[in-house]
This record gives sequence, C-alpha cells and structure tokens, in this order.
Amino acid sequence: MIVIVQYNAGNVLSVANALGRLGYDYLVTDDALQLRQADKVMLPGVGAAGMAMAYLRDRGLDEVIRKLEQPVLGICLGLQLMCRYSEEDDTQCLGIFDTVVGKLPPTEPVPHMGWNNLKQTTGPLFAGIANVDDVYFVHSYAAGLCADTIAVCDYTRPFSAALCRKNFYATQFHPEKSAGIGQQILKNFLEL
Repeated sequence: MIVIVQYNAGNVLSVANALGRLGYDYLVTDDALQLRQADKVMLPGVGAAGMAMAYLRDRGLDEVIRKLEQPVLGICLGLQLMCRYSEEDDTQCLGIFDTVVGKLPPTEPVPHMGWNNLKQTTGPLFAGIANVDDVYFVHSYAAGLCADTIAVCDYTRPFSAALCRKNFYATQFHPEKSAGIGQQILKNFLEL
C-alpha cells in the first residue's frame, strides 16, 4: 500500500489523482502505524514549513518518518521538511538531508513558478529522464547543493531540484504536475 502523509499541507489531492491515473491504490493518513506498514510513503505538500513541522511533531510523525526503511518520497514542501533546517519560520526540520533551505534571492521573480530544466540527474528516480527535460516548480525556498543532491536546477542560483539518501528521495519540483516526465518519475519511485 502507498501512504500519502496527511499533515495539513496543500497538494495532497494532486498527488492522489496522479497515483490514480497510474493505477495505484493509496491511503491518505496521519496514522503512525499505517506509515510504518506502508510499502511506499509520500510526503507531498504546499504550505509553510513551521506549521507543517508542528503538525508532524504534535503527532510524533517526525520520529516515525526518520525511522522509515521503505522508499519515501518528499515533494516540494516535503523535500524542504526532510532537510536539516528551513529559513522559513526559522524551522528545525527532519534532518534526513544535511542541508539548509533558504529563501530564493529576489534577483528573479519569486516564487519560482513554471517549467525549468533539470541538470546533473543521477539515480533510479531519473531512469529514462534526460538532463534537459523540463519539470514544473512552484516555490520560494530551496535546498542548497549537498552530497545528497541528485538533480540540480538553476534559478537565481543553483539549488537541489532532487535529493536522495538511502531510502529517502525528494523533489523540489512537482512530478504530479510535470506531464509525462513527472509521471515517469513517479512511476520510477513506485517501482523501487
């Protein structure tokens, strides 16, 4: 079973719809036992880091997520929460990826909204995806480059478009809104 973590963030419905289009069953929940028993866990989200982390902490889900051994995919806010710290709301996050999430500099329009290409893609999440393929972004904060970076995007500065550490994967972009390329990325994750 695929579990989508419910933590009062937006965008859960878009991810659920994408899974349905791919023919996968899923459950949306904030139940710790169901997260532990899932085959795959997804942490999608649009919202504020501080409120999202407070919801996870209040239910003990921060510790549950850190200890998961099955494949986990964070999307957008989900990626940011999987990092060590976010400048948004001065938030201590899950610390799965040892990098800081900072506000995008205002040298270009913020939020970064629209299609942009991926560079330096590596790993099974990007099987069948070219470095020049475009994906859809909507964000004002971004994770810095680090040892866990598996894809880069350049908007005002280079940032981590995707991260991976052991069984944890994350994308700053929205695969569920990235047409056929995003569908392939989701399929790659679901087949891990």
